[in-house]
Order: sequence, then C-alpha cells, then structure tokens
Amino acid sequence: MGNWTVNINCDVGEGVDNEAQLLPLIKSCNIACGGHAGDLESMTEVVKLAKIHNVKVGAHPSYPDKANFGREVMTIPDSELRQSILNQLRTFDEVLKKEEIQLHHIKAHGALYNETAKNGKLAELYLDTIKDYKSKACLYVPYGSVIASIAAEKGFKLQYEAFGDRNYNKDLSLVSRKLDNALIQEPEKVLQHILPIIKERKVKVITGEKIKIKAETICIHGDTSSALEILMYLSQELPTHR
Repeated sequence: MGNWTVNINCDVGEGVDNEAQLLPLIKSCNIACGGHAGDLESMTEVVKLAKIHNVKVGAHPSYPDKANFGREVMTIPDSELRQSILNQLRTFDEVLKKEEIQLHHIKAHGALYNETAKNGKLAELYLDTIKDYKSKACLYVPYGSVIASIAAEKGFKLQYEAFGDRNYNKDLSLVSRKLDNALIQEPEKVLQHILPIIKERKVKVITGEKIKIKAETICIHGDTSSALEILMYLSQELPTHR
C-alpha cells in the first residue's frame, strides 16, 4: 500500500475460501475462531497463508452463533458468553503456537463488535474476559466508541478501525445491513469513501456531512462478493493519491 500509514485488513476464515487471493493484498487479517464461523482446520489454513504473505494475524471472536453468522445480538448469560470468547481465543492460541506466529490483535465480530461500541456493560465484560491478552496484542476498535474509551482507561493498546465498504450514520455507527445502502461494493466508490478518512480524518456519512474520525486500519469484509475486486483496485490506486 505504498507509504500510507493506514493498513487494509480483512475478516477471513469465514467459509468463503478466498484467502489465497485476498491475503497478498492486505496487511493484517482477522480470523474467525469458531464463534460465528471457522474451526481448527480453517484457522490453521489461514494462519499458514498469513505466515507466507507476512500478514499480521488477529483473532476474530464473536457471539457463539453460527446460525446467524454472529450478526444478531444474543441474550445469553454473561458466564456463557465469557466462556465462549475464552474458548475461541484459546483454540486460536493453540494454532498460533503450533505455527509459531505471534498474535497481533483482537477484533470482535459483527454484533459483538457493534454492541460493545455502545454498550458499556458488555464492553466491560468483553474487556475483562480478554484482559490476559493486554500485553500480547492490541485491539481493533471503532473511533469514538464506548469500548475504545473503556479499553484506553484499562491500559489496552488500541488501533482505531474504519470500514471501507460500509456506510456510516451520523453518530459513526454502521448503517444496518438490513438497509439497502449498508454496503459499498463498487471499487471506485470504496476508494472515494476511504480517501477522506485517510487524508482529512473525516468520513462522509449518509446525511452527506463529513464527521471527524480516526483510523489506523481500514477493513474490507472478506465475505463481500466484490472483496477481491476492491482490494486489487485499492492496491493500484491508493499509492497514486499520496
């Protein structure tokens, strides 16, 4: 990505089987670890590919909900959610140790990501669950979110994340996937969405306004049908906009 300080990341290991094409085009990846998708075999396969392509590896835990791909908030006991997250991370740890790869970051998936961005109680539970990783990895979190504020107070290392293929509401929440304008799938439009985030630290939201944002990493969802097309286009075009 040339000299840009913002790195592109992808959510992977989610059953699409396109990692061999995507990983050469990105700097870091978030690997599903069994909650919403993925299993020991898929984790191992993607970690090996990341090692080959020198891509930083992150864990991508979620609600234990493969039926809804982790995109619906679950009402489950705190103890059950805590144990599920720990199990996901411990399984992922086993893969990393076997492949001799260091964990770079942790990024919650889907509804868990979006809910911890605004729900202080859930953010506290999540951060307490992963506290043993504080010295080992950073967290990918949205700018201006509840979890970012609490995590900073608790001494977690943070990297702010923005989404290159998702539209934003004025409060910097993501437009619901249930709405037609949630996704940005055309490569040219993704680039135009990303450039103000990088150059101006602002994002154009659905009302047309530009709102302050900060991003040290930008996500392109690996399960988007045009993900490969988007990444190939960005790899060619981003360096020309320095």
